[in-house]
Amino acid sequence: MPLSSPTDREHIHTRTVTCQGFRRKDDLWDIEGHITDIKTYGFENHDRGEIPAGVPVHEMWIRVTIGNDLVIRAVEAVTDYAPFAACDAIAPDYEKLVGLKLGPGLRKQIRERVGGVHGCTHLNELIGPVATTAFQTVFPILAKESLQAQSNASPKGAARRNPLINTCHGWRSDGAAVKRISPDSYTGDE
Repeated sequence: MPLSSPTDREHIHTRTVTCQGFRRKDDLWDIEGHITDIKTYGFENHDRGEIPAGVPVHEMWIRVTIGNDLVIRAVEAVTDYAPFAACDAIAPDYEKLVGLKLGPGLRKQIRERVGGVHGCTHLNELIGPVATTAFQTVFPILAKESLQAQSNASPKGAARRNPLINTCHGWRSDGAAVKRISPDSYTGDE
């Protein structure tokens, strides 16, 4: 169901964030994020001159390579469009994220390594959706492969707790989805 009908308004700005997850041939994972900010009107910029309507004010890319353990093995960042000429110079510093694990505390660690003047606000914001995309990319494949390995090894293999339990409302341990998908983890009333 879409949002309700809005009041009369004028479209001013569009931010687009796209993330994609890929499994590599070497069993690592590439998660790529792309962000653009586009205005519906042209304006003058000190470093770039006239930025016409529809031309990105910001356009940045980041590729994070991770292992099954969600630890960052490599990072590549690129700035195609930015409001200041100096913006693209910070992209190589994103290699400082190598060694971090995607998960709790990630935002704090990002701020410590590439926060403020040591990074780019937009690339830092993009890492959040990239991390979420990593979970959506990696966990279903590993879970499927784990189930296949368990069923091949032993029909009564030990059940492993689903890592998604209690991560959101839909995955709450006493909810209908957990009762249906992971009944061994279900904590609700029968």
